[in-house]
Amino acid sequence: MKSGVREAADRLAEQVGSVVVGKRQAVDQLLAALLVEGHVLLDDVPGVGKTTLARALARSLDLSFRRIQCTPDLVPSDVTGVSIYDQSTQRFEFRPGPLAANVVLVDEINRATPRAQSSLLEAMQERQVTVDETTHRLPDPFFVIATQNPVELEGTFPLPEAQLDRFLFLLSLGYPDADDEDTILRIHGPATVRAETLDPLFDAAAIARLREEVRRVRIGDAVRRYIVDLTRATRHVDGVELGASPRAALALYRASQAHAAIRGRAYVLPDDVKAQATAVLRHRLFLNADAQMRGRTTPSVITEVLARTPVPAEDAAASAS
Repeated sequence: MKSGVREAADRLAEQVGSVVVGKRQAVDQLLAALLVEGHVLLDDVPGVGKTTLARALARSLDLSFRRIQCTPDLVPSDVTGVSIYDQSTQRFEFRPGPLAANVVLVDEINRATPRAQSSLLEAMQERQVTVDETTHRLPDPFFVIATQNPVELEGTFPLPEAQLDRFLFLLSLGYPDADDEDTILRIHGPATVRAETLDPLFDAAAIARLREEVRRVRIGDAVRRYIVDLTRATRHVDGVELGASPRAALALYRASQAHAAIRGRAYVLPDDVKAQATAVLRHRLFLNADAQMRGRTTPSVITEVLARTPVPAEDAAASAS
């Protein structure tokens, strides 16, 4: 019998797959992030379906959706909202910005200035915005999907470490294979299927129940220690200037719970941790100049760390169930 989370993942993937072809893994990762109250950074070239995926997810989950198009002239009040004086009441009235939605697509986030980028920090971490010394709570759930183009660098502002650390996952959709690309043309060529035509599958109350199911997924002592060992190992690799933080270990812990739940299990295996390690850690490691000159990448470092870190026996994890 399927768990609630697994059944939800299958239904969501089937529906979103009618619009965004061949991206089951990305859909699962987005759902995982939503269920553990994380956020996702999509680092990919234009035209591979990032915006369509975000819209299809929001529509399928019956959640409000807003899009922020980042440009160099974007200012914090464009994102958080602004207080406007109402002469009739002689009081300032807060008019919320696009952050006041359940799913917020921050398009080309690295085109915004650091000042505008920083306006997202409080929202992503604390689910609130502060304007004119007044704090305003954001909707629940609150989920940020940001995109950036890894190729086009002119007129961009690299995200600082603190901003990157707020994202649970860094994902790349990649180009579709030939069959999937042919399916895209068949579906979208006549322009008969759009994200806006999808039927809502879940509401906020259902998402809350799925979140609670993920929280109940058990992690045995051995697997929890495995997460600690992996995270700590990233701080002792030649060429790594800044390793993963304790926040990264917590992110890997929660992401592993979600991965197990989506696969229909009530306990975490080492394979769940391995499956999430790259997406959770790759943007949290920073290489020194020498390592970059030698062509090393953070995914290759994570592969190295996974290979040399002893893996606990799976039966020890399963016995926690």
